[in-house]
Amino acid sequence: QLVESGGGLVQPGGSLRLSCVASGFSLGYFAIAWFRQVPGKEREGVSCISTRDGSTDYADSVKGRFTISRDNAKNTVYLQMNSLRPEDTAVYYCALARQNYYCTNYVPSEYGYWGQGTQVTVSS
Repeated sequence: QLVESGGGLVQPGGSLRLSCVASGFSLGYFAIAWFRQVPGKEREGVSCISTRDGSTDYADSVKGRFTISRDNAKNTVYLQMNSLRPEDTAVYYCALARQNYYCTNYVPSEYGYWGQGTQVTVSS
């Protein structure tokens, strides 16, 4: 099971840190990604971290503003979101890759475990 937390309402320019905690299995094997989705649109890959070498990947829309990290001891992955914009408003999900150790794509079907999502709203 994956459980996200840390979402909420924040003003433009503000920051939030999302957490994704795994229970029942380790996050230390396959790549972990954050996705986001707004109603009526497809789920969008935001960031990914490899648990093999720690390499990271970011969507162009969040580069320089978001940082993904992991704490293996806590079985947790984080998404630090700074300089938030109204267009970042979405439900954010973490997901565990089915087989990939590295961040190769953001195809939702390539991810086998999903959290329930946490709402992020950026508004003044």
